[in-house]
Amino acid sequence: MASAGGYGDANQKVDYVFKVVLIGDSAVGKSQILARFARNEFSLDSKATIGVEFQTRTLVIQHKSVKAQIWDTAGQERYRAVTSAYYRGAVGAMLVYDITKRQSFDHIPRWLEELRNHADKNIVIILIGNKSDLENQRQVPTDDAKEFAEKEGLFFLETSALESTNVETAFMTVLTEIFNIVNKKNLAAGDSQGNGNSASLSGKKIIVPGPAQEIPKGNMCCQ
Repeated sequence: MASAGGYGDANQKVDYVFKVVLIGDSAVGKSQILARFARNEFSLDSKATIGVEFQTRTLVIQHKSVKAQIWDTAGQERYRAVTSAYYRGAVGAMLVYDITKRQSFDHIPRWLEELRNHADKNIVIILIGNKSDLENQRQVPTDDAKEFAEKEGLFFLETSALESTNVETAFMTVLTEIFNIVNKKNLAAGDSQGNGNSASLSGKKIIVPGPAQEIPKGNMCCQ
């Protein structure tokens, strides 16, 4: 099972670097989710993100060192101009909406379409309903999102960056899935070529086995 590594990236040997992109409407909490995962922070007076930014955190998954490189859209989505370069090389994506803003959920199919137009077709995707702490303001029923995720073959979780609920689980789900896919590919490559030790994902097609399953809420703690 994966263990969450520290927040400071030490100079340890890194076996894999996985690029994961955050997409979704403005103000759904993408930067807060990133801050919570990368630095374990949350800022109540968060500013809109300007300019491209990504943060890294190194984790250990099945005894391998994995550097997660998480990219934030940097506010480009307000101009509907997230560039194709943003998606290039991404092996994972977090599709974020705000459970208190129905419109942010209604825009998810457009974001998914954009993602599928620009990213590798086998990218690992998780749908995230953020701000689950604001239950009394909820406009998006969990079942609506669950149904959409099942239809599109996405992982799905509701998170609260404020309360730190499920943020770690969401990232670990994506990263572990990518890791398993890459490992299967390396084993296959090793069988055929005798060199299954390539650490880079560049130029490789990632084959995702079947539709991703939804993660049942609340029973991820003790696997």
